[in-house]
Amino acid sequence: MSKQELINAIANEAKLTKVQAKAALAAALDAVSGALAKGEKVSLIGFGTFAVQEKPERQGINPATKAKITIAAKKVVKFKAGAELAEKVK
Repeated sequence: MSKQELINAIANEAKLTKVQAKAALAAALDAVSGALAKGEKVSLIGFGTFAVQEKPERQGINPATKAKITIAAKKVVKFKAGAELAEKVK
């Protein structure tokens, strides 16, 4: 599903105009992104939980040269599906 298809689905389900649905989606995504940028966990009961996880620096191998390289530490976003979502996907 593309972003535009999601906006259309929100507009139909919530009986909003597409402009209102686009604004609502943008606000929701901004709120989630902002919370994750601060390192906060976002829990949507029944849907799932978004959390930031820190991956430490580690050693890797360049596949072309077989030389050892250091892979820098980074933060990644993890998502864990809630029970209701997991059940719907089954």
